[in-house]
Amino acid sequence: MEPVIIVLIILVVLVFIALIKTIQVIPQASAAIVERFGRYTRTLNAGLNIVVPFIDTIRNRIDLREQVVPFPPQPVITQDNLVVNIDTVIYYQVTDARAATYEVASYIQAIEQLTVTTLRNIIGGMDLERTLTSREEINAALRGVLDEATGKWGLGLLLALGAEDLGLPDTFGLEDGGALVAVGAHLLLHRVLDGGGRLDRL
Repeated sequence: MEPVIIVLIILVVLVFIALIKTIQVIPQASAAIVERFGRYTRTLNAGLNIVVPFIDTIRNRIDLREQVVPFPPQPVITQDNLVVNIDTVIYYQVTDARAATYEVASYIQAIEQLTVTTLRNIIGGMDLERTLTSREEINAALRGVLDEATGKWGLGLLLALGAEDLGLPDTFGLEDGGALVAVGAHLLLHRVLDGGGRLDRL
């Protein structure tokens, strides 16, 4: 094979690769972060996009649809020293792809850790009865803290809480009759609570 033909074949292959790298198709409800020599340059939106081959690189592709993430139940101690497990479900949506990429290493882990810390602070100042009947109050307080943090992370946030399982604290012994009566009253109250935190009419 003549050297000229070999060179032409190499050029054709390089042009083909360059075309592939130049054209970036971003799906609907998605975004892509473009970096040039390691620095952010722009965000690609849905549709056909043109980038500079071999210079621009796609750092991250982000789903802009609303996401649902359930977190494992978290044991939280109330003011009257009872344990309640809080099930937390986070509904979030990325509103700023750049901030979600650069402002926090992992926004899911960050939200989970911030949620656990905030819940312990909020419920630690409530007794069990108030905890079970104040779901909206807890939700509002938690969302206020999360909104402040997640706003700079480029996230829009909704969340839902559920006070489900109750457990006895280690400080309550079986010989403590008064404690067991108090716990029994709390458990009875919990059983007649509906999903919205209201007492059923018997």
